[in-house]
Amino acid sequence: MESYPVDVDPGQVVRWVMAEHHASPSTLRILARRITEPRDIPLQTEPGLGDEDREDLSEIATIATLDIAPVHAGDGWRLTVTVEDEVGPRMSDEGSAVESDEEIDLDEFYKEYIRPGRGSATVVAEADDPEAGARITYLLNAIERDQHGSEARRRS
Repeated sequence: MESYPVDVDPGQVVRWVMAEHHASPSTLRILARRITEPRDIPLQTEPGLGDEDREDLSEIATIATLDIAPVHAGDGWRLTVTVEDEVGPRMSDEGSAVESDEEIDLDEFYKEYIRPGRGSATVVAEADDPEAGARITYLLNAIERDQHGSEARRRS
């Protein structure tokens, strides 16, 4: 699958997908997940921390992904919206430092991760072949124009 970044606002993509999903849930396969993971604090981030302090703290990051694909996998395309949010330093013994991976619903993905100031968000498209690439381009154009219904799905 060939992968390429998409220059469409992630919020616009998610809002469009939500409208489509609420109108006709069976037209797209949607999977939203979030992973929370502890990371070591980079040395340059907190220069006042000593080695002991650094051992007691972890940077907590949440990575939320929304995978959007056609119901028929043979159509050969996928859109992925990824939001990476670093919560900041936390004590290593706090429960939030435990790695977790959970499936969430589309509405929760939108409410929790698609808002200003909630980390960095990107959209990536993947296509198996030029025909799938054309379908995803058509879909992205429908998303940009906020076009819904059978006309928007005609070629996707």
